[in-house]
Amino acid sequence: MVFSPLTAISPVDGRYHHATKELSSFFSEAALIRYRVFVEIEYFIALATEIPQLEGFTSPEDLRNIYRDFSEVDTQRIKELEKTTNHDVKAVEYFIKEKFDALGLQGFKEFIHFGLTSQDINNTAIPYSWKEAMHKVYYPHVEELLNELESLVSQWQTIPMLAKTHGQPASPTRLGKEFGVFVERLKVQLQQIQQIPFSAKFGGATGNFNAHHVAYPEHDWISFGNDFVNKQLQLSRSQTTTQIEHYDNFAAHCDGLKRVNTILIDLCRDIWAYISMDYFKQQIIAGQIGSSAMPHKVNPIDFENAEGNLGLANALFEYLAAKLPISRLQRDLTDSTVLRNIGVPFAHTLIAFTSIMRGLKKLILNEEALKADLEKNWAVVAEAIQTILRREGYPKPYEALKDLTRTNRTINQIAITNFIDQLDVTDDIKAELKKITPWSYTGV
Repeated sequence: MVFSPLTAISPVDGRYHHATKELSSFFSEAALIRYRVFVEIEYFIALATEIPQLEGFTSPEDLRNIYRDFSEVDTQRIKELEKTTNHDVKAVEYFIKEKFDALGLQGFKEFIHFGLTSQDINNTAIPYSWKEAMHKVYYPHVEELLNELESLVSQWQTIPMLAKTHGQPASPTRLGKEFGVFVERLKVQLQQIQQIPFSAKFGGATGNFNAHHVAYPEHDWISFGNDFVNKQLQLSRSQTTTQIEHYDNFAAHCDGLKRVNTILIDLCRDIWAYISMDYFKQQIIAGQIGSSAMPHKVNPIDFENAEGNLGLANALFEYLAAKLPISRLQRDLTDSTVLRNIGVPFAHTLIAFTSIMRGLKKLILNEEALKADLEKNWAVVAEAIQTILRREGYPKPYEALKDLTRTNRTINQIAITNFIDQLDVTDDIKAELKKITPWSYTGV
């Protein structure tokens, strides 16, 4: 069977491939191989400025063209080499040695992967790809989503709306403000995520530069490693490690992304509820069907789809954050297979972003429904009335309003007006109280 999105096992590469295909450049097997080639070559170029045996090397740009022009043919060649080596990073080393032969650089090729373990490559290549995916894909998409939400906040800033606490009518609010809550929450979490370093491990087999030091004991390999990782790769080198990266900061990234997703789940559920209350209608797209049995339905499928994908993403982010920082002694291999899946929760998150954006753009505000809900719930002005009565020293105002409103009979404008008229307060206070309506009592 020929592979296509229709034959993919995971919907990430199948049904939703249109929403996730840009992630292939960062999280696919081919991408991981290319990032490994990139790190190996940049390491060799950095090493060439440090040790006397490489003083004759003068072709850094020729080497950089290996990863700049990296092709599917190159990927396949490395996979062929891996069939023999049964080791993915060693296959990359042998591939680069073949390139050195083709470039006439045979005399230098034993310094490829010099003194390193595979995790020096993996634990720099993977955080580098993660960083690029965050900056080139995640942040632009989340910024687009924030811009859309902020636009809605502005449009709906003055729209009064009945609040629901415990699902019951409560003090009125404004629709724009309620969406503004999510904007603020998202921005705070994004600021925190952006402070987390993209940590990398680079220090030889058990993190001590053993091989480097035994070959060149006079050299400051810690400074070299810091310069290479921090300055050249623009990552953050962990100073004291085992054979592998701690993954503590990667776990922090996962936890941060999970919090953003949790906020978006909250948003999706609120919008779903508003649609069910008829506060929003949805644009009708010609030819689309909401229900296979009920022709009238326009379901909030975009927000339901987003909620499901955000939940899947969070389950994986939670596992990654819990598993990766744990490794037996100096290392076990469990992180290797797990790390190959870091693009999966990223992909589900991206699917959700796309669905939320699509859903937001289909929303049509139904102001009549909001007004009707406010009109039916004059009891919500009781808080305002009893607060002013407290200000005026009126005896037991809360209890008086409780007796009025906490009944099974309808409380409308007439009932409120009659209640105010019988209060033992001045006409000015009565006039002040009568100005309070469900649509004006929305705070600041």
